[in-house]
Amino acid sequence: MAPADFTTGARPVKAARGTELTAKSWQTEAPLRMLMNNLDPEVAERPDDLVVYGGTGRAVRSWAAFDAITRTLETMEKDETLLVQSGKPVGVFRTHEWAPRVLLANSNLVGDWATWPEFRRLEAEGLLMYGQMTAGSWIYIGTQGILQGTYETFAAVGRKLADARQATAGRPAPAEEGSTEGPLAGTLTLTGGCGGMGGAQPLAVTLNDGACLIVDVDESRLRRRAGKRYLDEVETDLDAAIAKVLKAKEERRGWSVGYVGNAAEVFPELLRRHQAGELTIDVVTDQTSAHDPLSYLPEGITVEEWHTEAEADPEGFTKKAQASMARHVQAMVEFQDAGAEVFDYGNSIRDEARKGGYTRAFEFPGFVPAYIRPLFCEGLGPFRWVALSGDPEDIRVTDEAIKELFPENKHLHKWIDAAQERVEFEGLPARICWLGYGERAEAGLLFNRLVKEGKVKAPIVIGRDHLDSGSVASPYRETEAMADGSDAIADWPLLNALLNTSSGATWVSIHHGGGVGIGRSIHAGQVSVADGTDLAAEKLERLLTNDPGMGVIRHVDAGYDRAAEVAKERGVRIPMNESK
Repeated sequence: MAPADFTTGARPVKAARGTELTAKSWQTEAPLRMLMNNLDPEVAERPDDLVVYGGTGRAVRSWAAFDAITRTLETMEKDETLLVQSGKPVGVFRTHEWAPRVLLANSNLVGDWATWPEFRRLEAEGLLMYGQMTAGSWIYIGTQGILQGTYETFAAVGRKLADARQATAGRPAPAEEGSTEGPLAGTLTLTGGCGGMGGAQPLAVTLNDGACLIVDVDESRLRRRAGKRYLDEVETDLDAAIAKVLKAKEERRGWSVGYVGNAAEVFPELLRRHQAGELTIDVVTDQTSAHDPLSYLPEGITVEEWHTEAEADPEGFTKKAQASMARHVQAMVEFQDAGAEVFDYGNSIRDEARKGGYTRAFEFPGFVPAYIRPLFCEGLGPFRWVALSGDPEDIRVTDEAIKELFPENKHLHKWIDAAQERVEFEGLPARICWLGYGERAEAGLLFNRLVKEGKVKAPIVIGRDHLDSGSVASPYRETEAMADGSDAIADWPLLNALLNTSSGATWVSIHHGGGVGIGRSIHAGQVSVADGTDLAAEKLERLLTNDPGMGVIRHVDAGYDRAAEVAKERGVRIPMNESK
């Protein structure tokens, strides 16, 4: 078989806007537009290579596959289902209207073969692709897609720091009742990686009123995030960058500076200054593309040499990257030793550092067990929606409708207000917020009514990240340190995908390796379409109840008391908890 054709020169892709259909129904028009939106130059990191985000996360396997998928979606009937195997369309079958219009499986390898070398061998043969999470499931919405989850994480970090200060020094927490300051006011966060996912970090910190210094080897990434207002400014002089963030910290205001440099070199230097008392860094994390060693630039190699060196000697490059990650993570651990709040932000850098010879790599926690798991116990997670009309006014209407639907949730209101002010749309206008069990179904039905009543101009796509409460098995991220030790059990995301397929989703995906790399995760995604019909309302009510319900039952099974309380309160049936 011929190797996959990733590059055919510049070929701009842009999703259609408006109400005129290219496909035969909105249920197939939606995946068509969302696939094209993933590859929009406003959205994708390297659209000519079909790479959406995360180093090598692709939307489709090849341009020939892209053409075949779009052609097929345009001609499918309302009771047919397209099967996509690692980015290539392999069949269309007659099913029924409740079945998904598209089923996708990406990067799934049998256990003993689930390694990066084997994956790359098969990829080079044109047999599969790396789908990341929302790249290969066609629901990536630009950096905004991870922004609110990042905002929620940093808010939790800030609250923890404030509580610690109050406990040890008696100082009132910045975000106490009546304060308008965010929980990170007066703190400095150091992080790395400003690509498609990591690029959310500086804005998430500043929305919480913190100062942020973010390091990236690629100046173009930093410039792109600054152009989209996710980052306030870019610096190539380290002393100047430090002075700017320290000033913001002293003034207790949100401000972010991107510094062009290699985190494996910069983190140790900042640690030296921190230990010498020249500055105090309060929070340290990282979102470089460490999940794939070929996407992490080792010390001593320039950005210009990067891809040539990686392609010429993948094994040698991997060892160099792991050695640099070891130094990078060593600095993070020693920041923790020196009193900073340090956490892994889900890119598997700890395990790569361990492979690089650093034995203390796992001495700081992942962000889920440290801050997010209590939310997962309630079925809370990312709820994202996209206006297929392409009109930003449709998102404004849905924003206001969500706030009206949940009038008491002031945290949600604050987020939406901040997003309206600060978030620039990339590709089709979209929004994200975190909603829980019961709330997602209410929101889906509300959006369907807005479409039916003509209050928005075209149907709304509703989806989520795979980083959700019941859709993933990822022992270095979402399922790290589960109470019952079930971190690596992948039955849950498979059940999630089967349930969503049975509950009316428009497309469903099962992926391997997203976020943390090949061999380290199995996860599932679902997307639905609010097209204003009665059938869509039925589907949305079931799907958006059942999908977050998986998160509740997964955490009940693992022994979390809060999840058991939620199940009892909201009527989620748990057979093992029922009496005879």
